[in-house]
Amino acid sequence: MRPKVSVCMITYGHEKFIREAIEGVLMQECNFDVELLIANDCSPDNTDETIKDILENHSRASWINYFKQENNIGMMPNFIFNLKRCKSQYIALCEGDDYWTDPFKLQKQVDYLDSNLDYVLCFHKIKVKKSGNVLVEDFITKVPENYETQQTFASLGNYIHTPSVVYRNIIEEFPNEFSMSPIGDYFLYFILSEYGKLKYLDDEMAVYRYGVGIHSTYNQIKLAEANFKLFTLILSYSNNFNINKILIDRQLNALETIEKLIRREYDESFVSNNVFFKALKSVKHPNKFWKKIKNKLMKN
Repeated sequence: MRPKVSVCMITYGHEKFIREAIEGVLMQECNFDVELLIANDCSPDNTDETIKDILENHSRASWINYFKQENNIGMMPNFIFNLKRCKSQYIALCEGDDYWTDPFKLQKQVDYLDSNLDYVLCFHKIKVKKSGNVLVEDFITKVPENYETQQTFASLGNYIHTPSVVYRNIIEEFPNEFSMSPIGDYFLYFILSEYGKLKYLDDEMAVYRYGVGIHSTYNQIKLAEANFKLFTLILSYSNNFNINKILIDRQLNALETIEKLIRREYDESFVSNNVFFKALKSVKHPNKFWKKIKNKLMKN
C-alpha cells in the first residue's frame, strides 16, 4: 500500500547537516505510513557516506528510498526528479540542510488538510539557525493578513519556509517554465495556490538554516536577476489576467533593482561616462542623440 505522505528531500554538499535532516523525518509519530525520498545531486563531500550509514543502522531505515545522481544535474532538475518520485496523497518538503523538531508535525498538518478540503497547502512557524548554531525567531519572513490567497502570495512574495510545507499531491505535470526557474519553491507554491487556499499553523515545528543554501551565495545583483527571471517565467505560465498585472509590477521592480545595484557598484564618474548608461539616456532622448550624431558628421 502506498504511504500517505512522501517526504521530498534534495541534498548537495550537506554532510554537516544531512543526518539531522533525515532524523527529523524518521522521528515522526503518525497514524499513517511515511516514505522519505532522498535525491543526492552527486555531492562532492561525505553526504553519500552519511546517508548509507543511516540506511544500514537506523531502525526506521525502511522508510528511506535513496537515489544518488551519477553526475551533478543542478538544483531544479534534481528537485523535479525527486518530486516526480513522490506518489503519495501528500508531499512534505525538507531540504538536506534544514530539519524538523516536532515529532507530530506531519500528523498535525495532514489532519488539517484531511479535514479542510478547500486548502491545498499547510505551512507553519519555524526557527532560524544562524552561524554558531544560534536559534532565533524568524526574521526573514512575516506572514501577512489574508495570506491564504494567490493574490496575496503574488503581491507580497514568498512568506513560506520550505521545511514547513505539506501539500496535496495534485500537480499532474510541471510546466516547462518551472524547470527553467532559478527559484523553485515560490513557483511551486504559486502553482498550488491555483488549486486552493494556503493554511498557516502557529506551531513551531522546524528549523531553517540561514546562510547555507544555494541562494545564500548570490550577491544582490544575481539575486535581483534571479527574481526578474522568476517573474518572467511565472508570467509566461499564468493565464490569470489580474494576477499577471501584479506580477508585471513585481517584474519591473526587479528590473529597477538591477539597474540601481549596477549603478551602486561603480562610482559616479564611471557611470556617467559608461557607454551602457549613455545608451539608456539616448533611448529616453532620441532627438538629442541624433542631433549630436549629425553635428559630428558635418564637422568631418
